[in-house]
Amino acid sequence: MTFDNAIVALSNDALRFVKDGYVLGLGSGRAATVFVKSLSSYLQTSGISIKAVPTSLQIKMEAEQGGIPLIEADQLEHIDIVFDGADQIDQEKFMIKGGGGALLRENILINLAKKVIIMADQTKFVKKLNRSVPVEVIPFARRIVSNHIKKIGGKPMIRTLERGYPFVTENGNVILDCNFGKILKPKKLVDKIIKIPGVIEVGIFTRKPNVIYKAKSNGKFDILT
Repeated sequence: MTFDNAIVALSNDALRFVKDGYVLGLGSGRAATVFVKSLSSYLQTSGISIKAVPTSLQIKMEAEQGGIPLIEADQLEHIDIVFDGADQIDQEKFMIKGGGGALLRENILINLAKKVIIMADQTKFVKKLNRSVPVEVIPFARRIVSNHIKKIGGKPMIRTLERGYPFVTENGNVILDCNFGKILKPKKLVDKIIKIPGVIEVGIFTRKPNVIYKAKSNGKFDILT
């Protein structure tokens, strides 16, 4: 049994939150991909009808392949539930997200949703956030933002692809992965970064999830509320 087994199991369990007529937000990453596959199978057998808005092209293609009805973000009036993963979660349920580059769209949907359900394996859980923070930046302001990040104690590095080209988000921006060491006050750090001219989004999410699924290496999972 592995984390993968646990993620499949918790994805199937999370389907109980999906009700007829719901609008769902579909996050990005490994856990979200598994959930989309489970959701597709569930819709084919349950007879319920939902609509979903994906946060990335990867998840959109996965949902299309599974026959999940999609809706464009600018058509949204509300979101009932967002299902998403996380790169890191601390004891206070603050999260770092954006490892896949979809932090802006993920944060928009999470803050719009009535309920947020996060799915992550146990290696993502820490006492205090300490991994690099993705910061989405307008390319024009890359160096300006980098200098500001350094002034507030961060070490920024532009995210690149394997061949060395800059990673570009689906919004046409670049990402600075910024190391701040152990983050003791996530909200205050977000406030400092978001005020820097040229910053579009910060990968520290302060909206706390309603439900967190923790996948364990033995193939089982815990539910934290």
